This record gives sequence, structure tokens and C-alpha cells, in this order.
Amino acid sequence: MNNNGILAVLVFYPLLGALGCCIVGRKDERFRDYLADSITIIEFILAVILLGIYAGKAYGGGAVTGFSIPEICGFGLNFTLDGFRLIYGLIAVFMWMMTTLLSREYFEHHENRNRFYTFFLLTLGATMGVFLSADLFTTFIFFEIMSFTSYVWVAQEENEASLRAAATYLAVAVIGGLVMLMGLFLLYAELGTLVIAELPEAAAACENQKLLYASGLCLLTGFGAKAGAFPLHIWLPKAHPVAPAPASALLSGILTKTGIFGIIITSSGLFLHDAGWGSLILGIGVLTMVGGALLAVFSVDLKRTLACSSMSQIGFIMVGIGMQGLLGEENALAVHGAFLHMVNHSLIKLVLFMAAGVIFMNTHALNLNQIRGFGRKKPLLKVIFLTGALAIGGIPFFGGYVSKTLLHESIVEYGSNWIIKGVEYLFLFSGGLTVAYMTKLFVAVFVEKNEDEREQQRFDSMKNYMNRESGFALTASAVVLLIWGLFPHGIMDRAAELAQSFMYLPEAGYKVTYFSMRNFSGAFISIGIGALVYLLFIRRVLMRASREKGRMRAYVNLWPAYLDMENLIYRPVLLGLLPFVGGVVCRVFDSLLDILVVILRKTLYRDSPLPYERPEGNIITELIGYVLNALQKIRNCTWGKKEPRNKDYVHLAAVRYEEFKENNMIISRSLSFGLLLFGIGLSLTLIYIIWW
Repeated sequence: MNNNGILAVLVFYPLLGALGCCIVGRKDERFRDYLADSITIIEFILAVILLGIYAGKAYGGGAVTGFSIPEICGFGLNFTLDGFRLIYGLIAVFMWMMTTLLSREYFEHHENRNRFYTFFLLTLGATMGVFLSADLFTTFIFFEIMSFTSYVWVAQEENEASLRAAATYLAVAVIGGLVMLMGLFLLYAELGTLVIAELPEAAAACENQKLLYASGLCLLTGFGAKAGAFPLHIWLPKAHPVAPAPASALLSGILTKTGIFGIIITSSGLFLHDAGWGSLILGIGVLTMVGGALLAVFSVDLKRTLACSSMSQIGFIMVGIGMQGLLGEENALAVHGAFLHMVNHSLIKLVLFMAAGVIFMNTHALNLNQIRGFGRKKPLLKVIFLTGALAIGGIPFFGGYVSKTLLHESIVEYGSNWIIKGVEYLFLFSGGLTVAYMTKLFVAVFVEKNEDEREQQRFDSMKNYMNRESGFALTASAVVLLIWGLFPHGIMDRAAELAQSFMYLPEAGYKVTYFSMRNFSGAFISIGIGALVYLLFIRRVLMRASREKGRMRAYVNLWPAYLDMENLIYRPVLLGLLPFVGGVVCRVFDSLLDILVVILRKTLYRDSPLPYERPEGNIITELIGYVLNALQKIRNCTWGKKEPRNKDYVHLAAVRYEEFKENNMIISRSLSFGLLLFGIGLSLTLIYIIWW
């Protein structure tokens, strides 16, 4: 199979596999599970083969292969390959493979598993379509498919919380997609191309910069909504806690990266080395970074904390993308830092969310007070979770430390004006908050004892808390994360050099000495801030002392409920203010139209006298009635003198006519009612077919 064939399989094989799993799952669920495993494993093997083919070429080379399906919506579907796309495609397939192995045990006692696996694989194909897309039209098509198929993940449990979160997720995705589509229209009208590789040259030659910025803002809105960037992050803390753990790992680790993928295309393709655009991305990144970290510190729900952490880490990545624009051609640190933190965050959240899934499988709870002490006597799970916690906290000798060091150095390299200095302080402070909330999670689950002694004994007695497949998935993911971070020059730098051409970095620049005291200092500052926040704020403020002596203190969430942006702003505006304003505007225009009609009738178009209106019947019934009345008079004057008749045939003809009309109306209504019932039945049948 040539390169083009492998590229085609990576996109469409999971889509066909989803159909196969759907059909097989109706007959044999066990075989369906193994089929899903084999599909993701084969997909991973093909991605590794393609990596080997590509790795033989020069680092930083452009796209080496591609394929197209022409004549679809006039643009066709076009796919290509470069280092960035290949690495992220490989990471996506690896994460799908591991979460598929976990899913068998996780969904053992769940309903609608066939539906989950079907949309699980559909989303894999759509995600690969996004990462391998060669133009923004193809990106948009698969981006929207991915949004709708992943919606089913969030709504999987079908309870009130999951359906509400799914509605929020879908609303943000749909609105973001529509705004993105408007940006694509503007961009194509101005540049004449949507091919990603052609965007920098076309944008540089564009004279209408205002229109270019308008289209860029539309694209940023659509991609930023999927990435979970402030202020479009509202779906992220709601969707992750209610979605199944395998889905949460992918929502956080991969689907948010499709949004970052689009933001990088917009920033590097349309606004390469643009300081103004870089400042905008940097500002959004700082708000996202700090806001997510604060929400995570206050949260007492395991998966919600990890979800808010994802929002914060997306902010770190966007800070790196913003610094690429500010640093101009000398942006190697920012390019490598942003890319490596993307990879780090994906692998870290795979480990942490799968560990959270194991905890939920055994406790059926996520509140820290309820799962407290679960992992005290589970060394394997403790080491796995600790690996992810240390990596995301930026602790030296773990992957997160390397990417955060590069991002921090890119900020320092820019200069020391007071704004950038403030960004640096917030960067270090957010890193400290990351250490604090991850320490809270680790201590609560793996160090402290549960308040209920019998519950703690039950936790400690659990020996077979995950099967072999789940254990392999978690252990292998943690080992990959650990090895990735232990060789920053041998693995991480080489991966960044392979991907840098996607962000138009021609040369890597000098190598960073990651383990020097100068670079250690930034990590130590964040660790110190994290220790202070944990000891002085989390332990003293966010833990409520029990009134009974000898009882442990409980974790409490003191984040004000009224600061929920969804309930504070979005729902009131979208469901209350906009319909009200729209209704008022429509009423005003309706009244103006009525006034205009009255004025025209009184002036230019004066009212003509009303035509004669018959009290009943029509002209035909009236003529028939007059004829019959005349015949009645002749009869009364001749052969019917003895028994004259005095019927009003005009009225009787009108009555018969009304009866005829009513009968016709009854018949037509019956047909309409029958068609209505047929339509309802057809709709219910289609819904049943779609939703199983």
C-alpha cells in the first residue's frame, strides 16, 4: 500500500468500522468489543508505518503525500501529510486504542453500548479527517461531523445533567461552526483559496486587511469554541464530568486539540509574525490559563477538576501561539513550546482521565469526600496517577516541565516591559495553581483516609479493581508519558523539529539546556507557589472543619454559583434577551408595515366601495334559487292552486351549498389528518433507526 492509500485508510477505515461495529453489535456484543479493539489497533499500526515512511525524509519537510476526492460541494475533500499532522494523527490513534481497551470494562454494566462504540469510531474518522485536511473546507466538513458525533458521548448516560451538558456542548459547537463558516466565505471571497499551504502568500498579498481580520476573528471563534478558550469555555467544565471516562479523555486530550489545530492555521497561515494578532491570542490565552486554574482549585469533583485543568492548559498553549506572533521570525522557543505542550497535555489527560474512570468504576462517585482514600492501598494506580500529576505540574524530569520551560523562556526572550512581565508572573502563578490542585487530588484519593471507616475498609479490600486490559491501557499510557519526558533532546526536540514546518519555522535555533539552574528556577517558583496555595488556602479555607471531635474535615466548593457564565450570561441572553429583543423588533416592523398600508390606502390607493356581498350562497345558488322560485309561482297559479308552496329556493340552494362545502372540508381534513399521522409515524421510525 502506498502513502496515499495509508492516508485514505486512516480517515475512512474507522468510519466503515463504525458501521461494522453497529451491525455486529446487534448480534454479538462481545465480538463487537473485540472488533472495535482490532479496528483501533490496526489504525495505530498503519499510523506507525506512515511515521516510519515519513521519518526517513528530512526533518521539517513539507507535505510528502496526499489524496483528494473531487467534486464535493465544488471544493472536494483534500488531505495531506506533514510532520505536525502525522504526529498528532499518531497520538490520536494511540489514545483511541487505549481508551477502547478501557471501554470494555468501563461499560460492562451500561446501556446503549452499541451506540457508544458506533459514534466512538465515527469520531475517530472525523478527527483524523481534521488533522489530515489540506484545506479549510475539508477541515470544516470533518470538524462539524466530529462535533455532532461526539455530542452523543456527552449525552451517553441520558440523565438530566448529561443532557443539559450535551445541549450546551452542541449549542457552542453549532454556533461556533456557523461563525466559522461565515469566516470561510469571507476568506475565500478575499483570497480566492482555502488551501492551508497557500494561505501565507495569499494573506501577504491581501490589500483589504480589515476583511482579513474579520475572517480571522470568525475562524478564531469557531476553533476557540472547540478548544475551550475563554469565553467560549462554558461547555468544557460541564461536559467532562458527565461524559464516560474514555470519552472525557478524548474530549480533553484530542478534540480540544482540533480547535488548537485551527487556531494555529489561522495564526500562522493568515497572520504569520503579526504582533497585533499575537497580542490578541496572548490575551485570550492568559485569561483561559488563569481562569481554568482558579476553577480547578475550587472544584471538589475529580473529573470537573481535570476538566478545568484542561481549560487552563489550553491557555498555556495559546500563550505559546500568541508569543509566536510577538516574537516574529525569532519564535523557535514559542513554536516548540506550544507544540510540545499540546502533546504533553494529550498524553497527560489520557492517563489522568483513564485513572479517574477506574476510580468511578469502583466507587460510582466523583466527589472528593466520597472517593477519599480509595487509592491508599493500590500502588499501581497511585504510580500511574502520580506520573500524570507530576507531568502536568511541570515537575523537572517530566514532559510538562520541558514544554513549560520553553513557553516561559519565550516570554522572557521577548523583553521586560510591564505587560509581558505581568504575563510571566501570571504564567508562573498558574503553574503554581496547577501544582496545588493536583496535590489536592492526589492527597485526597491516595493519601488521606475516608471519613467513613467502613467505606475505607471496603476500598482497601478491593484487589481486582481493574481487569488486565484496563491495567495494560493505563500502564502503557503512563510508560509512554514517562519515556516521552525523560528524553527531552532525544525524543521531544526531534518531534518538535519534525512538526515545526507546519508553523512556518525554517530552523530550530539553539538547543535549550533544560536542566540548568536558570531553567529550574521557573519550575521551583511555581512549585513554591503551589505549596503555599495548597497549605494556606486549600487546607485552611477550602476544607470545612467538622463540629464533631475526631471527624475529618471535608472539601467544600466556595466558588460563587452566580459566577457560572453559562447561567449568568449565555442562557439569559440566548434564551431570554435575544427572543425578547427579536419579538420587539418584529412587532415594531409589523406595526410600521400596518401604518404604511393604512397611509397608502388613504392617499395613493384610496379604498373603493365594497362590492355587493350576498348574505348567503353564491351567484350560482342564487340563480338556481330564482329559477326554482319562478317555477314555484307558475305551479301555484296552475296545477297547484289547491296546495300552494311557499319555499325560498334561494335560501335552500345556499343551505345545500354550505352542506356540500362542509362535507368536502371534513373529507380534506380527514386526508390531512391521515397524512399527519403518516408523517409522525415516519418520523418516529427514522428516530428509532437513528437512535436504536
